[in-house]
Amino acid sequence: MAPFKLDNQHPGLAKIRGPLRLTWAGMWAESLVRALWPMLTVALLVLAALMLGLQDVVALDVVYGAAVVAFVAACAALVYPFRNFDVPTRAEALARLDASLPGRPIQALMDDQAIGAGDAASMAVWQAHQKRMVDRAATARAVPADLRVSRRDPYALRYVALLFFAVALVFGSVLRVGSVAGMVPGAGGLASGPVWEGWAEPPRYTGKPTLYLADLEDGQVSLPKGTLITVRLYGEVGALEVDETVSGLGRPADAEPALVLDFKVNQSGEIIIAGPGGRSWDVAMLPDAAPRVEIAGDPQVAALGEMSLPFAASDDYGVEAGEARISLDLASVDRRYGLAIEPEARPDVIVPLTMPIAGGRRSFEENLIEDFSKHPWANLPVKISLSVLDASEQQFTAAPSDMILPGRRFFDPLAAAVIEQRRDLLWSKANAPRLVQLLKAVSYRPQDVFRTETSALRLRRQIDRLDIRAKYGLTDDLQAEIADDLWDLAIELEEGVLADALERMRRAQERLAEAMKNGASNEEIAELMDELRRATEEYMQQLRRQQAQDGEQQQRQQGETMQMTQDDLQRMMDRIQELMEQGRMAEAEQALRELQEMMENMRVTEGQPGQGGDSPGEQAMEGLADALREQQELSDEAFRDLQEQFNPNGGQEQPGQEGDQQQGQEQGAEQQPGQGGNSIAERQRALRNELNRQEGRLPGEGEAAREALDRAGRAMDEAEQSLRDNELADAIDDQARAMDALREGMRALGDAIAQEQQQQAGQGSAEGNQRADQRDPLGRDQSSNGGESTQGDLALDDDAYGRARELLDEIRRRSGETERPEVERDYLNRLLDRF
Repeated sequence: MAPFKLDNQHPGLAKIRGPLRLTWAGMWAESLVRALWPMLTVALLVLAALMLGLQDVVALDVVYGAAVVAFVAACAALVYPFRNFDVPTRAEALARLDASLPGRPIQALMDDQAIGAGDAASMAVWQAHQKRMVDRAATARAVPADLRVSRRDPYALRYVALLFFAVALVFGSVLRVGSVAGMVPGAGGLASGPVWEGWAEPPRYTGKPTLYLADLEDGQVSLPKGTLITVRLYGEVGALEVDETVSGLGRPADAEPALVLDFKVNQSGEIIIAGPGGRSWDVAMLPDAAPRVEIAGDPQVAALGEMSLPFAASDDYGVEAGEARISLDLASVDRRYGLAIEPEARPDVIVPLTMPIAGGRRSFEENLIEDFSKHPWANLPVKISLSVLDASEQQFTAAPSDMILPGRRFFDPLAAAVIEQRRDLLWSKANAPRLVQLLKAVSYRPQDVFRTETSALRLRRQIDRLDIRAKYGLTDDLQAEIADDLWDLAIELEEGVLADALERMRRAQERLAEAMKNGASNEEIAELMDELRRATEEYMQQLRRQQAQDGEQQQRQQGETMQMTQDDLQRMMDRIQELMEQGRMAEAEQALRELQEMMENMRVTEGQPGQGGDSPGEQAMEGLADALREQQELSDEAFRDLQEQFNPNGGQEQPGQEGDQQQGQEQGAEQQPGQGGNSIAERQRALRNELNRQEGRLPGEGEAAREALDRAGRAMDEAEQSLRDNELADAIDDQARAMDALREGMRALGDAIAQEQQQQAGQGSAEGNQRADQRDPLGRDQSSNGGESTQGDLALDDDAYGRARELLDEIRRRSGETERPEVERDYLNRLLDRF
């Protein structure tokens, strides 16, 4: 291009020479890009296809057809520039630069004065105008080139070609382009350049990349065991040969030459490609070591029987899965009493090992957490063996270890006796007559051994069932059913069904004392100590509620005798736990007795002189608590009916067995699942009416509670309709919403009652009232609003939170059982998502 020169019409134009040249160069770039983009697109597409080796994986006819299409496209791309290339001129560049400046100063500098050339005033104005244009032109900057061709390429073919070429650069090779030379018709001999290709693809689980053999120089190479070697030969058949000793299979002498060879690396050896351009490698096989696993410590057992067994596993590429196999060590069992006879055959217990969710699996430590308390082998000697598997199906099984299968320990003597007979029943059905006799002896005088009549009746029912059925032989289903009932009875005897907080605290103290006498483990004692803390806290809440019901006079009478802070109580419990951990059980028992006596002396008596009846708000609170309990019972019954719908034959006996009339009636009662829907609906309707009555007893300030009860009523109406339509799953959801609304209403009502009592206690000095509001009978600070804690009202069952955890665990367990119907597991998953 000739040097660009400006006319010397005005000295000011010399200042724009640089921006003008850059603008002109940008216009040339625009013209070239707009004219040559089809040629670049075709070139990138063809080169990318050749680099990826597509010509080697498709039929030869397809290659020829693609070559014709590429040739036509290349011709069109060559014609396109001649028809669309525009040569930019100096004038166009000057005009574009001038258009980028305000007022077009360059054009003004190139103009001449048309009139008034002889007038001094006109000349002065013209010169001033020219000076301003010079200053404005001096600010000129090069105009950027517009390289967009989107209007000429609406389908973005240029970007497709660029992406295709980038993929070829990453996954392809320039050396593959030469293979197309051997496809030319009439080409004789081998084509120049490489005439073979090869890949070494390690197993995916190793995480190692695929190697392109043409990129490897002759010499030694290390490959993992199981690496797949693929070699492709091009040109005349037999011109190249492949010899290898890494597969260990050998090659028959009469085998015909092949153009594609696949084999795996099973041992160290050589790979030789003989012929023009051939290579050879000494392959060192990297062995795949078997995984390893071992028990890393003694099992840790919680008070409720959950076992946590630490283990360590490792593998060179990562452990895929593992399992623990538990078998009964019959030789180590103390064969006395119910264990003297031969046990029934039971399969080994197999549980999967916990694998890490995050991080690698090459070396890790985890814990096997399971609860075997209900298993027949609980608290019996067993052998446990851990095994792991890696991705190459290699398995390692550790040597069996001896241990006592952890299970829940029962400290109540009667509960422990029931559990022992349950174990004997599961040991062998032949123990049934002996079990009946022992249970009859234990329950001969129920008033002396049972705390409640309900527990005695439950045991008597199991004895009668077992006595009747044992005469005709027990089935497996009946054996499991009676064992489950005995387990539930033992839990009831161990933990009790205590609604009163003081009795619950006494029970926790008794269990802790029994545990110390029986030499319980530190973990069990710690768990029972936590239970005692919770029971004591509930008792404190009962004291606070009683104080709120008492008048101010009684508060003053009790103020001097019940001033023990929460810190004092905490220090006493910490002292007891410290003595137990140090092994000083005698001192710990003495301190526990002192704590029990102290708590007994703190009981708040009822019906003292001057104490009136319950207020309407308190009566409404009691009524709502009863409604919540009944709603929970209705929901439990609906859930049991739903289970029976999915498994109607779960509790039936084997046909052909005959019994007396009592047996037939009992079995008939057990085989009526899902038919109590209408009766539950009627009870739901009655509960709805009772809620309306309770709502009318709310005090005037209970507006928030009234709104919550309205929502509970609507949910009860929907639950009733679902029950009548036999839509049990929807009914349970509606009942859950009703219980949530009832709890919210009780919390709101409790706040309203506390606020009313706080206002009534406002007689007297402000300082005295403030102290009375901020201190409970034990001298502790209450909440900021001076009201009672709503947690006591929510604890409507013996252990609401513990029971909720048990329900959630049971729902999770059942949702993971694949043998259950799909609709039942869907419903259980919806329950988990909701709660």
